[in-house]
Amino acid sequence: MNKQQRALVIGGSLGGLFAANMLHALGWHVEVFERVGDDLATRGAGIGTHDELFSVMRRLGIAVDASIGVEVRERVCLDHAGKVLLEVALPQMMTAWARIYRPLKDLLPAAHYHFGMNLDRVEEDADGITAMFSDGSSARGELLIAADGIRSSVRSQVLPQAQPRYAGYIAWRGVVDESAVSPQTHAAIFDRYAFGLPIGEMMLAYPVPGRDNDVRPGHRSYNFVWYRPCDFAKKLPRLATDASGHCHGVSIPPQLITLGVVAEMRAEAKALLAPQIYEIVERAPQPFFQAIFDLESPRITIGRVVLLGDAAFVARPHVGMGVTKAALDAQCLAQSLAAAPGDLFAALEQYDRERRLFGTRVVARSRRLGAYIEAQLKPPELRTAEECDQRPEIVLREIGAKLANIDELAAPA
Repeated sequence: MNKQQRALVIGGSLGGLFAANMLHALGWHVEVFERVGDDLATRGAGIGTHDELFSVMRRLGIAVDASIGVEVRERVCLDHAGKVLLEVALPQMMTAWARIYRPLKDLLPAAHYHFGMNLDRVEEDADGITAMFSDGSSARGELLIAADGIRSSVRSQVLPQAQPRYAGYIAWRGVVDESAVSPQTHAAIFDRYAFGLPIGEMMLAYPVPGRDNDVRPGHRSYNFVWYRPCDFAKKLPRLATDASGHCHGVSIPPQLITLGVVAEMRAEAKALLAPQIYEIVERAPQPFFQAIFDLESPRITIGRVVLLGDAAFVARPHVGMGVTKAALDAQCLAQSLAAAPGDLFAALEQYDRERRLFGTRVVARSRRLGAYIEAQLKPPELRTAEECDQRPEIVLREIGAKLANIDELAAPA
């Protein structure tokens, strides 16, 4: 009888859980190691979905029904006065990060998921690969899956030349309970995917499940994401500096963002955005921002190491595909392993070939969709025609578009 193969998954977020559950279903012994010390279900924010994501979930036996999210039937772009510039019928299911995380986490046997495990290094030899952790423990297997995100500690060791690239802008985010939205604003935008397009910026706002993933009317939430140019050397450090004067680099915990920075953001929202959208910004109790980066890896398999999800490629959020891409990465890895039993490296070559092509294409698409925001840091005379194209009819149809409708992501013939 053949020995059961072992896979080590570094990173217990969505990509790691998709991979772990896929390989567990194949009969692999899988151990997941998550750096943080507590459950991740309270983290994350609103996300768009794709049919392909739900297909992977169903393949794992996870039910996908009306409770998965909040459906929007159309998109609307509002001008500064709150008047409709454009309406587009484009159904999409919007959900919350935790609504995907929880069933994936519950599906994996609890004994195979380990919190508070900080990776120090990996060591590979002819027979396997070993993960060494900060607490002095180690784990060994035939395969190590790096699903530890854009700042992957695994990738930094095995592929140090692959570094995130700052896109030139940030995203302010926030969420407000449905009960806090005024009747007028609720009637105007709550059941729609709303856009605001100040020059060189992009605001998105849409409904998502509420507390405890509640999708009942009256118990949902409304989420906003506002992309704004931000100079990396000058403005970003100021935004990321807390009240004590300490700069947190490119990311600051939401509760440490100063009241002055939040007040400044809200004042600019009032000046630039439709009143209906400004209301959401103004009533969101704890807005926060994230610096936008993207990442391309020249390879996504190195020996017995597999890069997956954001550890491999990070596309800017405009494609709305981070979770779906991680799910499809995991599915491809499982299919490649199943198609080449007994030949691990042939399977990994297949995975690298397929998912590296897709990752390269999706990063290129996300850069194109964000080009006009990034270009705001250039002198006007140096901006290309594409970098000046902010037509609502283009933005509304291409942001978070369905995979089946994106020719540039299609598999080669």
